[in-house]
Amino acid sequence: MHIPDGYLSPSTCGTLYAAALAGWYGALKSSKRVLLSRIIPLISVFAAFSFVVMMFNLPLPGGTTGHALGVTIAAIVLGPSGAVLALSIALAIQALFFGDGGISTLGANCFNMAVLGSLVAYFSYRTIAAGSAFSSRRRVVAAGIAGYLAVNVAALAAAVEFGLQPMLFHDANGTPLYAPYPLHIAIPAMMTGHLAVAGVAEAVIAAGLVAYLQVADPGLLNNMAGTGRNITSAVAGSSRSLERLWITVALLMLLTPLGILAAGKAWGEWSPAVFADDSARAQVTSASQGQALPPAPPQGLRRLSTLWTAPFPDYAPRFVKSSPFGYLLSATFGVGVVLLLSQLVQLWVRRRRETP
Repeated sequence: MHIPDGYLSPSTCGTLYAAALAGWYGALKSSKRVLLSRIIPLISVFAAFSFVVMMFNLPLPGGTTGHALGVTIAAIVLGPSGAVLALSIALAIQALFFGDGGISTLGANCFNMAVLGSLVAYFSYRTIAAGSAFSSRRRVVAAGIAGYLAVNVAALAAAVEFGLQPMLFHDANGTPLYAPYPLHIAIPAMMTGHLAVAGVAEAVIAAGLVAYLQVADPGLLNNMAGTGRNITSAVAGSSRSLERLWITVALLMLLTPLGILAAGKAWGEWSPAVFADDSARAQVTSASQGQALPPAPPQGLRRLSTLWTAPFPDYAPRFVKSSPFGYLLSATFGVGVVLLLSQLVQLWVRRRRETP
């Protein structure tokens, strides 16, 4: 679901950057300065959680892989604004440092997963859970359904963006310039795995964490819940909540080497080198309803694919020979960047508040 550079045209990227910017602006505007300064620690822990969750690749039908997002529990606890910011931070770190998603397509990825994912998760959960007690089993069911819908809506948006490219952007001979597969191939190829596996994974994570918080830390669900009620007292007394959440992130981080057990790339995330690899081409064809790739990489894909070279591509630092250890090191580095950003933003907000 992380669209790489070269799969979307510059105009598509620009349009989706504008849509993401609208989401970021709305998220920041709804989180007033004082409020934002108090929930930064929670935004950072959910950004780290999402970053780590997305490192657990899951085998999907057709030999591709996918992953959950961690967006649903963020939307339930922080509300849509906080979730948009948390997911966007995680996606930016993935793109900049690990090449997981492109720079030109960061707006598209943030719009799909952070903006759409957060809104769908939040409003689905609120609608289904409306009127129920915070300890109600219906809240757990609502979280599961919200997670399933959020991941699949995000995947559908990416599939449509892929599928529109050959229709709108091609040369005089009809050869696609960017993503090569049309809608009737892109949508089933993307949605089969997400409907069957990735959406279920997000549902289990969201439902499980809501059930856990109902027992271990109901204050997060009761006071935050995206409504802003009693948010000051909730955050003021959230040190123990943060400790528990960071422990959860740390435990997941230690397990991230399991994320490389699933073989294969996610659908639509192939590099130009795949077009010249017979074995890889066969796998792509199998995952794309038997429709083979073009003989050579599309011109636009080849040109834009080198737009940015991440320092640790594919979560595999070049100076580390062990793949599992390199993956764990990447997870640690990514979480460390989240923590550093959190500290810098808190310092900046504190200074802004002290300035007359």
